[in-house]
Amino acid sequence: MKTAILLYGLTSYLIGVIGLASIIGAVAGFIPFGYMKILPADDINPWFWNLALVAVWGFIHSFTARPGFKKQLTRIVPEPAERSTYILVSGITSVALIGLWQVIPGHVWSLEFTPVVFMVWSLFIFGWVFLLASTFAINHFDLFGLRQVYLNFRNQERPPLQFTERLMYRYMRHPIQTGVLIGIWATPSMSLTQVGLSLGFTVYIVVGLWFEERDLVTEHGDTYRRYRERTGSVIPRLGRSVGL
Repeated sequence: MKTAILLYGLTSYLIGVIGLASIIGAVAGFIPFGYMKILPADDINPWFWNLALVAVWGFIHSFTARPGFKKQLTRIVPEPAERSTYILVSGITSVALIGLWQVIPGHVWSLEFTPVVFMVWSLFIFGWVFLLASTFAINHFDLFGLRQVYLNFRNQERPPLQFTERLMYRYMRHPIQTGVLIGIWATPSMSLTQVGLSLGFTVYIVVGLWFEERDLVTEHGDTYRRYRERTGSVIPRLGRSVGL
């Protein structure tokens, strides 16, 4: 059973990475939107279809991240596999989001001046690298479920992670979301196809952070309240004393 849970966790991690790579690849123009071509474009308004897709994606990601859902989920799957299940669902829904997305002709902007294009691409890369670095600043392997399934496989206790304020978390509470926001908007070419995705993700982050902040206050109490007072949310609050 422990071996099966470990393999499940590893597979979920791989699918989660593929899901994130699908989003990055589509925004960068390396992967075509709507490549699954399951829904004929003439059957439904593409704006409505894309809005519905991102709304369902956002609801699934936000709902499955709530503590109440996690508690219920552990009645079905082993507790060490709970986080891996979230990553698995995230990966599958992200792949489906890009694959089912409908193409809309036209552009909001398309930059051609080479130095500006270079700077925007640099910002794009920075956003996604910043996201990845933010996961390691806390605990990448716990965040993606690998720590849980590995310690279960080794039959070792899993002590809870300590509240930390390392690196970018000293100045902002949600750098992962900051990386996403930079990555989805900093593109030299913003098509009408992509702008719906970027807007949808932005709304999802705003709404999702409201729920996440509430959960973090419930979990950490005054420790998180004080942390929230001295840090920014997705924009760093600079000028903080190192000793605080």
